[in-house]
Amino acid sequence: MEQKLNHFDKNGNAVMVDISEKAVTLRTAVARGSILVGKEIMEAVTAGNVKKGDVLGVARVAGIMGVKRTWELIPMCHPLPVRKCSIDYELDPEHGRIHVFCTVKTEGKTGVEMEALTGVQITLLTIYDMCKAIDRHMVMSDIHLVEKTGGKSGEFRFSERRST
Repeated sequence: MEQKLNHFDKNGNAVMVDISEKAVTLRTAVARGSILVGKEIMEAVTAGNVKKGDVLGVARVAGIMGVKRTWELIPMCHPLPVRKCSIDYELDPEHGRIHVFCTVKTEGKTGVEMEALTGVQITLLTIYDMCKAIDRHMVMSDIHLVEKTGGKSGEFRFSERRST
């Protein structure tokens, strides 16, 4: 099954997709990602004694700000009325990982997948920025869409299988 890329016109020029005829639906997206940190960073973050301040609190605000500005960062994204945005964490000190989850909701004509993915990435970058004075050996990884609902394409749930 060949899928048409709709961000290009018949001449191959990049275009913003025309969503004027699409129906308004409730749309949600959840994305996640992780940052691998050393023991010293994990201890400082959990104890709240990083010199730059509350790492997870500041990163949460940065992620939300990133969600709201996605359309300014990704050229073909539409500006959207974000109705809900949350950034949540799971700390895994045993494996030195901070897992970030971003949930975004809107009522609109296009989805919020890019907003959720941007929220995760900006959150991870902020964690890196606030902790780099302790140790720069941090690795951001596993950034992906977990699920999405709404719109013509319906529901999506991430699975480990990969299509080729």
